[in-house]
Amino acid sequence: MARWLTGIEIHPGAKIGRRFFIDHGMGVVIGETAEIGDDCTLYQGVTLGGTSWNKGKRHPTLGNNVVIGAGAKVLGPFKVGDNARIGSNSVVIKEVPANATVVGVPGRVVEAGGGGADVRREIARKLGFDAYGTTPDMPDPEAHAINRMLDHIHTLDRTVRQLCQTLREAGIEPGTPQLPELKGCELHSAASREGWPEQNGNGAATQQRNTGVSN
Repeated sequence: MARWLTGIEIHPGAKIGRRFFIDHGMGVVIGETAEIGDDCTLYQGVTLGGTSWNKGKRHPTLGNNVVIGAGAKVLGPFKVGDNARIGSNSVVIKEVPANATVVGVPGRVVEAGGGGADVRREIARKLGFDAYGTTPDMPDPEAHAINRMLDHIHTLDRTVRQLCQTLREAGIEPGTPQLPELKGCELHSAASREGWPEQNGNGAATQQRNTGVSN
């Protein structure tokens, strides 16, 4: 009856802590062996599910003060640490450390390299978690990976040119490498406006990008 009235499916065997809050609960599913700590929040469409039919623990355990964004799927018998954040539409299949922010499919922890806890929290705040997946700074993992490869290729290109110059200074002609130019190859996430031309009041930048017309 409760599922029919609310659209929320909570198995009677699930263990739920105090002050548990479901915001816009339609489509939320909480499995039989799931455990939820105190002060946790789930948004619509969240699944705390299992990945097997085996008896025993099959569903995740949430620590205290965990927030899981809309449409996220947390699948398997692992722990999501205290104060963790799971971004909208992420699919999490591994344990999440305390105070971490997870985004993506499969879910990855958003961290700052070499910084302290304050830096990691700031990176997570800016890039990682948004309950509805609408943050303008949400990272695009594929574009990021390709851009890193392009950076690597640029570095190799500079190294080859330096080696060629050294050989010429030593009286050895290495020939001219026929390499295509890579200028302007950086990719921009469709979820972020960073790197795109600024639009004026008449939308001129959008028209230029769509038509290929340059000033």
